[in-house]
Amino acid sequence: MVVPDTATIGIWLDSKAADKRWRYGLNVFELYLKEILAHAGIPYVMLGDREALEKAKPDVLLIAVSGESNIELEQLKHYVKDGGILISYAGLNRMAGALQCRELVCREPVYVTTPHLNAAAGGRKLRALQAKPWVRIDRREGASEGGHLFKGSPDGDPIAAAYLEFELGAGKLIRWNVNIPGTIVGLQQGDGPVIEDGVPAPDGTGALDEGILKADDGCMLDWALDREFTGAGMPYYALPYADLWKEVLVSQVLRESANIGRLLPFVDYWPDHTEQVAMISLDSDFNHDDSALAALALLEEMDVRATWCLIEPGYSKPVYERVAAAGHELAFHYNALAQERGKWEQAEFNRQLEVIRCATGARIVTNKNHYTRFEGWGELFRWCEEAGIVNDQSRGPSKKGNIGFLFGTCHPYFPIAWSDERNRMYRVLETGYLTPDLAYPSLADTSVIIPLLNRVQEVRGAAHFLFHPIHILQKPKVRDALQQVIREAKARGYEFWTSEDLYRWEQARRSMLSDDGKLHLDKAPEGAVVWVPVTGSGGETIAGTEEAEETAPGSTEAPMLREASGIDPETVMRFGVLCRRI
Repeated sequence: MVVPDTATIGIWLDSKAADKRWRYGLNVFELYLKEILAHAGIPYVMLGDREALEKAKPDVLLIAVSGESNIELEQLKHYVKDGGILISYAGLNRMAGALQCRELVCREPVYVTTPHLNAAAGGRKLRALQAKPWVRIDRREGASEGGHLFKGSPDGDPIAAAYLEFELGAGKLIRWNVNIPGTIVGLQQGDGPVIEDGVPAPDGTGALDEGILKADDGCMLDWALDREFTGAGMPYYALPYADLWKEVLVSQVLRESANIGRLLPFVDYWPDHTEQVAMISLDSDFNHDDSALAALALLEEMDVRATWCLIEPGYSKPVYERVAAAGHELAFHYNALAQERGKWEQAEFNRQLEVIRCATGARIVTNKNHYTRFEGWGELFRWCEEAGIVNDQSRGPSKKGNIGFLFGTCHPYFPIAWSDERNRMYRVLETGYLTPDLAYPSLADTSVIIPLLNRVQEVRGAAHFLFHPIHILQKPKVRDALQQVIREAKARGYEFWTSEDLYRWEQARRSMLSDDGKLHLDKAPEGAVVWVPVTGSGGETIAGTEEAEETAPGSTEAPMLREASGIDPETVMRFGVLCRRI
């Protein structure tokens, strides 16, 4: 069963243009549009030629890759003039002249205001990594602009609008001056393979240059511009920029669909009555059984299940039995630290994993790298895929001064490969963490707990905190910090999940999305919630909601919506748009 007469969202991919870029070793990170929409619970259809475009008739078409040939540009213009909504993310440069625009050179990060699209940012400017701004040469009719780009810093000079809109015939072309999908990939995964140390913090709180390659060596944020300080003076990366950019993109797709009176149902991030989740992971460094039992007792007292990442040789068998019996997840903690005779190679990854699987008797589907060791771009994810690891937790901070949203996200996501793998999506869910061992003497204090929980709550993400049982046993302040994290999270309505819980849910809800661009309600997992916008940007009610109750006799739309809704009229704000549960 599908929701009838809904909007179709298309992603345009000129395969020849993509092949050409891959042939020269260039990335097509715009393909990450697929992951952005899928995580938002929005079905889409891939298109790349005139026949497919005319058959699908998408209401909104997002440009991933365009060869910008004369024939292709004419096809896209025809689509818009017939009433389509076309959205480009810093592309379609050959159309600039025809639209009375010129391109500016911009080779540095920019900060962006996007009015009405990112309420969760609280008015703050968003960092963007890839800008190709157009400015209008004249003030032609049917053209408008929104937001601003600020060069180099939030206080930099405004250089262009954030996006331009052009009315063409019955439709509209929206051209963003920043590459939103490319920015999201850069924030989450870096701008290239990790092959050298990152730049250390000027205030001494982030010594990334210690000769150990780590995930945080690829952080794309600025020590001075992107951190805030708690009342106790503790620095932290304060904004989940990647998540906020996703909201900007998704919000616009929902609004544009609503503005033309089309339903666009989407699957909620979380099950019914869940607004956000929290995760506790425990790394078994030093493998003292008494520390494991201390952590287990604390979690039982707080009624929380956790993911236990086990490093070779691990705990004793009785400890695993007790941990598993209490409902916790047993996971892997790969050690590639040279100082501990670890190696960064697939054979060593597999050997250590087999040791832990044999010792625990568990199938093990989650990994976190010891000390966040990370090299290259995608080899870790390939190793995980081949070894049956479906969730990784290795992307997080290793220093006191780079905790928080150093990779711009608190949402689980599937990473994208480099050009040598044609920018495919890895089948490994990445679930990074926010902080290690709060209140440990050389790490951050507990003043960051509430700001981080509040910010994760604003974007309805997953607040993942890492602790080590050895410190829970030996450092009373660390033990107290873990208890405080749990108390504060529960007070804010967080539900505690394991890493495996999260992967299973993400897979289950995405099963509702099909390649035909439709949402299949009959594939909904238990607890799934589907929303549909009920108003356009101007507040008008759109077709398929109140008006659907008065559709003509014989119409299937309103009965289907009522059947799917369970007669629940609840409305909430999702992605900055008022939505109703169906």
